[in-house]
Amino acid sequence: MIIEASAKNIRISPEKVRLVVAQIKKMPPQKAVQMLSFVNKSPSPVLKKVIASAIANAKNNHGVSQKDLIFKEILVGKGSMLKRYQPVARGRAHHILKRSSHIKIVLESKTGEIKSPKTPQIAEASKESKRIKDDK
Repeated sequence: MIIEASAKNIRISPEKVRLVVAQIKKMPPQKAVQMLSFVNKSPSPVLKKVIASAIANAKNNHGVSQKDLIFKEILVGKGSMLKRYQPVARGRAHHILKRSSHIKIVLESKTGEIKSPKTPQIAEASKESKRIKDDK
């Protein structure tokens, strides 16, 4: 079973995000979240949040334990760029590209067994409540 979580248009360069992703992609997701607390890089809090979201999706939507999860893939793509200008000598301007990135985390279960997602049970209205509604 595949479990996904993503964050889009994060105002951090994709190159910087890929440096941190290279450190954590071989780890179990639970250990990666713990390690990202101590990595002093700007993408660390964002990656930590997305991985924690993927773990929560696995637990709540599919009933998978944290210990059974592994990274299938971590994708870091280019987002939109903000174009800005820096004034320089002789009335000229150099352009600056402020890059953003899209992050997608895909997890899978070590074991092939995954419980079916919980379906909410809807209670039927009793006969008395139906009568009260009809009387009004």
